[in-house]
Amino acid sequence: MGSRLLKRAGISPKTCEQLKRHNIESCKALELWKHYSDSRFLTSLPALDKVLRGGIPCGAITEVTGPFGCGKTQLCMMLSVVTTLPKELGGLDRSVIYIDTESAFSAERLVEIAQNRFPDYFSSREKVVQMAGRVHIFREMTCQDVFRRLEKLEEILIATKAGLIILDSVASVVRKEFDTTLPGNLLLRSNVLGEEATTLKYLAHQFNIPVVVTNQITTQIGGQGSGPDTEGDSGIVTAALGNTWAHSVNTRFILQYGDGHQRQLLVAKSPVAPFAVLNYTIQKEGFCMNGNDGEVTLYEGTDPSLQAIRVRTLINLDTP
Repeated sequence: MGSRLLKRAGISPKTCEQLKRHNIESCKALELWKHYSDSRFLTSLPALDKVLRGGIPCGAITEVTGPFGCGKTQLCMMLSVVTTLPKELGGLDRSVIYIDTESAFSAERLVEIAQNRFPDYFSSREKVVQMAGRVHIFREMTCQDVFRRLEKLEEILIATKAGLIILDSVASVVRKEFDTTLPGNLLLRSNVLGEEATTLKYLAHQFNIPVVVTNQITTQIGGQGSGPDTEGDSGIVTAALGNTWAHSVNTRFILQYGDGHQRQLLVAKSPVAPFAVLNYTIQKEGFCMNGNDGEVTLYEGTDPSLQAIRVRTLINLDTP
């Protein structure tokens, strides 16, 4: 009966198979869409979560870049606290893998954020101790140490039931070890960063968890964003590590200084969100958006690797 209908419709068996494959592919796209809808990590910042269509994406790399002291580590510690929360409070009820390459992590600050941001839940010492015990800190101070840790991370993720990986920062060790003014070092550094990005993407996808990395800034002479990291008296301040790394991350947040005590979070790259600016301050409870829900301003974006970053001073921004 089926073959007769095909003949009547003038459809050959080959065309039928092609239609079947097309239908299967359409179903896969539908499944991906459903999977995407369920794979977001709420940051506890409603305005940011709304811009991101539900929160930071799982299965992908989110980068936070900006000048020293603007709150990159503060955001990472706040996200660590949120990860450990029960699901009914917007958390993941999971552990955190926190790779610290700058010795910037503070257990005291982690506890302070938890107790001030979620005072009802962390009203007892038992809950605080439980939370702190689920944030696993690894201090790795060289490129080789970081890469060895990433290679072992799959087993650690399974053992700890972690729901978030943080690398704070990805730029610190590579910029210390690779002087890009020397011949061949820029390529070597790009290779190291490429391997790290590949491993992090694999882990994010395999375990369907968010990966958050922090990055530093650099000055591009004459505003050119395609060359190696350089410093000088003129140019624009941009995210460090160049174009290759910029294309390795799925989402990029830029933290920068505004007027006075105001600071700004820019959504500079996202597969789903528009270019947006949110004002924030750093308080005892961590990141706080201005206003009740946070005011969001859209802006005309550019290549994220060329996006200028506002800083307090252009002198001695960082080390190459």
